[in-house]
Amino acid sequence: MKITFLGAAHQVTGSHTLIEWRDNRYFLVDYGMEQGENDFEMAEMPVSASQIEYVFLTHAHIDHSGLLPLLYKQGFRGTIYATAETTALCSIMLADSAHIQETDAASETKKNLRTGGPEVVPLYTAEDAATTMNFFNPCEYNEFYMVDEGLSIRFSDAGHLLGSSFIEFFLEDQGKSVKLVCSGDVGNINQPIINDPSTILDADYLLIESTYGTRLHDTVKEPIPILTDVLIRTFNRKGSVIIPSFAVGRTQELLYFFREIKQSHLLPASMEGFQVYVDSPLANEATAVFLQCDPICLDKETLAIMSEGKNPIWFEGLNTTVSSEESKALNTDPSPKVIIASGGMCEGGRIRHHLKHHLWDERNTILFVGYQAVGTLGRLIYDGANSVKIFGEQIDVNAEIALLDGVSGHADREGLLRWLSGYNKRPSYVFVNHGDDDSCTAFSKAVAEQFHIPSMAPYSGSEFDLLSGEWIRLTDPVVRKKKTVNAENVPTARKYSNTDYLELKNALLDLTSYIDRLSNHSNNELRDLTKKIRALISDQD
Repeated sequence: MKITFLGAAHQVTGSHTLIEWRDNRYFLVDYGMEQGENDFEMAEMPVSASQIEYVFLTHAHIDHSGLLPLLYKQGFRGTIYATAETTALCSIMLADSAHIQETDAASETKKNLRTGGPEVVPLYTAEDAATTMNFFNPCEYNEFYMVDEGLSIRFSDAGHLLGSSFIEFFLEDQGKSVKLVCSGDVGNINQPIINDPSTILDADYLLIESTYGTRLHDTVKEPIPILTDVLIRTFNRKGSVIIPSFAVGRTQELLYFFREIKQSHLLPASMEGFQVYVDSPLANEATAVFLQCDPICLDKETLAIMSEGKNPIWFEGLNTTVSSEESKALNTDPSPKVIIASGGMCEGGRIRHHLKHHLWDERNTILFVGYQAVGTLGRLIYDGANSVKIFGEQIDVNAEIALLDGVSGHADREGLLRWLSGYNKRPSYVFVNHGDDDSCTAFSKAVAEQFHIPSMAPYSGSEFDLLSGEWIRLTDPVVRKKKTVNAENVPTARKYSNTDYLELKNALLDLTSYIDRLSNHSNNELRDLTKKIRALISDQD
């Protein structure tokens, strides 16, 4: 009986872990897509897709579920266990991911044909995604499922996303019993709509995430007062609020906040009729899933609203757009409004069109409601760039740039430790993953120091024997080679274990942003800076 660590090892995306519970019998926990640039190479799956009998899915986010259609395409014909809500969200999110794969492949093929290059095949198709859904087996929270001889499971509410789960595995092999808990993503407390994370009482082994393993959330700032102030300031200027938002989870939270603002009459009477537009077909479909979910997934505040016959995420003035024509029409409408558009880091989706039409106008506000990775368009805007390039056109940044603090779907460092402290019988070993190099290493150390439990953040390809409690193989990290820089979209800076090198990479991004702000400076100043940069490079060579 062994566990092989593959994805999300010293990185935040691409979650998947392989477990052999009897000789030559295998299952996966998650099978997610890598997003952005990651530090290290990921080890190849040591078995074929056809040898995997089951996949157990913690939640629907693409970095946990996004490669399931590829697994099917490669020969998987087993069963995918997930909660009913995760299953429903995957049906729309995997279809959306497939659409992106096909669109990107078609675009690259078109470019290649002009230069005699090859046809680009999508990672998977819409048909692959649709067929994959046939292998899902929806489950309920808190119920035991005997999957196979020597393999039983239970899903518990992780409080991260609708349907998100901790998964308890009850394994038997060679006359021994082992309980393994996989955390998936541990949710933050006091999020709207969904429950706080439930508590797991015991485990022999724990695999836990560490996304915020070195960071603490600002619990002082409440989101609704911040959002209210942004609306008042912007509407007083006769401007609009443009919100880049992730379609699933964060958008629904925002709708909850807007409903509360309207119901509580927090705006001046002249502003109360403001319109909110959700410009994302995916977000609209996800919202429908939220409204149709099992009440066990919802927190007591949301249930209280529903008991009064009210919709917790609908209000007068809420509009949804589906077609591209409807989306374009929003940018020709001069009236003050709120536009929530897909593309949480502004790297794709409809948000880029809205930024092109609103960034230049000082009356408007761009409100960020989630983390902006280094090197993304969202991060460049948030860090103070004077202008940015969108669709090949240089756009001045004159709009107000604001941040909605106090919202996060992930537990912070203290939240993760607090959740672990709830165990009556603490694990004999803790494995840490789903965090960047610094985060997972630091959190593993914190677990060992606070709870006196052996803990490690293994690199991809490492193997551990769950029966003997010993490492079979500990691998060394394989650092990925740098990719070519795209002139329009500066790539995300990699986080290396060498913190000095990381600072150098971040300084490069700062320099790029600074240069973008120098267009109106004198030629003498520009020539002087150019000489200094070239002299520095020459000295290093």
